[in-house]
Amino acid sequence: MLKKFRKWYHNLFLKSNQVFREQQIAVKNHIVEIKDAKYFIGKAMVTDIPELLKIEKSVYDGQTPWNYTTMLKELKREQDRLYLVIRYHDQLVAFIGCAMFDTKRECHITNLAVQKEFQHRGLAYYLMTVIIKKARLINYDQITLEVRSSNYRAQHLYSDLGFYRTGIKNNYYVDNQEDAIDMALDISEMDSRPNNYGL
Repeated sequence: MLKKFRKWYHNLFLKSNQVFREQQIAVKNHIVEIKDAKYFIGKAMVTDIPELLKIEKSVYDGQTPWNYTTMLKELKREQDRLYLVIRYHDQLVAFIGCAMFDTKRECHITNLAVQKEFQHRGLAYYLMTVIIKKARLINYDQITLEVRSSNYRAQHLYSDLGFYRTGIKNNYYVDNQEDAIDMALDISEMDSRPNNYGL
């Protein structure tokens, strides 16, 4: 009896939520213009992993916080993960990833990286706004992330988007035991306060 109830509940509520989320976070490959330059944006695929790792190496001084296996596991979780890439002349130059948690109504940014030669061109800002819009479409309440305590540029970007500090994780990063700053954006309050990114 309990098994039948669980199946009925899943089909009626959870499955419909899942279908709704998949429809709202769907991304069609297309061209976007960011600061007078045209880029290709689309969902990340398994064949992108070598280029994703290459960007991580360029950003993290030769290190790759995530290896091939971790990336592969993330990209295969299409129901509760969203990974986007930006290409310029067929070269992968930036990407972002997030995990979605229906029970907490929370989207967590897992990764954001822009190849060094393409930084300061608005790509990270653009990718963040895409994720924020998607999280709003699926009626989530909050977006969260961690950022290195020494990465003031990223902290400034997130603050500009409305994120605020919620805590700190001591010795969070494995490579150098650097602290992570927890930040959050309350999407539910977004309509009642001004912002500068057209959401």
